[in-house]
Amino acid sequence: QVQLVESGGGLVQAGGSLRLSCAASGSLYGLNAMGWYRQAPGEPRELVATVTVGGSTNYAGSVKGRFTISRDNAKNTVYLQMNSLKPEDTAVYYCNLQRLTHWGTTNHYWGQGTQVTVSS
Repeated sequence: QVQLVESGGGLVQAGGSLRLSCAASGSLYGLNAMGWYRQAPGEPRELVATVTVGGSTNYAGSVKGRFTISRDNAKNTVYLQMNSLKPEDTAVYYCNLQRLTHWGTTNHYWGQGTQVTVSS
């Protein structure tokens, strides 16, 4: 099994910064990518940013230039540096891990979520 432990959420004023961390442990064979998704009340969960084991990154258009995803492969940890935060960034942020199976499919694993609230 895979365990994901998130930290770093909280309350911040608009324009401020927060850094989220997610440490993965357990059976990480086939690890392909890690990333962050978020879900605001009444909204579907959406991609924020992902990073592959090779270092390729992908960002949602709404966070490009403000958020930076990075990872420490030795620690199996992914980080999300969030700058210039806006009230619309308020959501529960979920850590995601993608693992390739022997059959070529992708399994997704999720953290418990951490609340980020940006006040105006």
